[in-house]
Amino acid sequence: MKWNQRRALSAYLPNNRFFAALVAATSTLWASGAIGAPDAESPDRPAMPSAGAAPSAAPANPPSAPLEDTSTKRASFEIAGYDDNDHVTVVTPSIALGIENVSGASLHATYLVDVVSAASADIVSTASPRWREVREAGSVSVGYKPRDFGVTVGGSVSSEPDYLSYGAYALVTKDFNEKNLSLFFGYGFSHDTIGRCGDNGICTAFSVFSRELQRGSFNGGVDFVINSASLASIVADVVIENGDQSKPYRYVPMFSPDVAPRVPKGASIALVNASKLPERPLEQLPLLRERFALTARYAHRFDASTLRLEERGYRDSWGLLASSSDARWIFDLGKRFALWPHARFHIQTPVSFWQLAYVSAPAPAWDLPAYRTGDRELGPLWTVQSGFGIKWYLGGELNPAQWAVQLSGDGMYTAFLDDLYLTSRIAGLAALSFEGQF
Repeated sequence: MKWNQRRALSAYLPNNRFFAALVAATSTLWASGAIGAPDAESPDRPAMPSAGAAPSAAPANPPSAPLEDTSTKRASFEIAGYDDNDHVTVVTPSIALGIENVSGASLHATYLVDVVSAASADIVSTASPRWREVREAGSVSVGYKPRDFGVTVGGSVSSEPDYLSYGAYALVTKDFNEKNLSLFFGYGFSHDTIGRCGDNGICTAFSVFSRELQRGSFNGGVDFVINSASLASIVADVVIENGDQSKPYRYVPMFSPDVAPRVPKGASIALVNASKLPERPLEQLPLLRERFALTARYAHRFDASTLRLEERGYRDSWGLLASSSDARWIFDLGKRFALWPHARFHIQTPVSFWQLAYVSAPAPAWDLPAYRTGDRELGPLWTVQSGFGIKWYLGGELNPAQWAVQLSGDGMYTAFLDDLYLTSRIAGLAALSFEGQF
């Protein structure tokens, strides 16, 4: 997507697709009983009856009983939507499949499509028309944890007309103290290729124009049981990004030194165009970004409800500091329904090179700042979000959770504290999903 590139940090691709397919096939056969335990006796030698046993006309080697299927198979379909007052709309259908507990092995796969339509202030300010774009993304992971030590490997690929991302990751876990304490560590690597498309929808080949971005992600933490009703976890993330993340569509207005101090917050497109210098250079961001995050989670089970809390602190080498707080309280309404309110608050400082109005000397002695951006997500802001969700269990009396329908919705208000064009944004999120387990 051109203006709102919501790239996942874990964009991964399997290193060996044949191995992943082999594990999937073997897991399915083992779960179905097609792969049975070896016979105790050689097939060409009849079994000897025990002492005192009466002769029998039955075959000496009766067929082995099929293994019991102890696996859990899951499938879900979701349709999600986003809309805001900056004329951005996103519709995302997705599917997820998984099989777990196959002698300690598991397999999961997802696929989604983002359909985006946008005519935001950023686009209108460059005299570009409303544009539409489609992003496809898929992922697969394979895990094996027969006892207290487990390994998971996986990958995904994401593709748009002007963007391609792929990579791989691995995660190891170790349980202690009868699984009351678990440690985990993971590493992922991804490679992004950033291209460019014109307003006519024709995209330049990557061989002609492209920018490369490589990302290494380190993740580690601990999950632990506090008591019979409470769980907690602490997770640390370190992400190192190398490459040019500047948007090839984003032009940054420049102002003379005497005009820049008088440019107001939320200045309109007409005012900016009338006040800026003729030059309008492309965005330019630093080529290295180091991200650090620490997340604490807590869950407590009451008699008929579950409280979940999360706090995340973040800083990076661009000077951005952020805090995100999230709370969800899930109430059981009998065996068939669950209802929860949800609230989230996020606040952040700007990157060190952020300016409301960038200053440059006029032509021909242009003196452009080394780093410049019009991405308001890099500026100072705060967001408050709240909503609700409801889940309806449709399974049989013995297992109501076998089938379920879930509906959730959230409203968001974001205040941009030092930005052109917009001082606030109102947005809505909604999702409807269908889940089944077999």
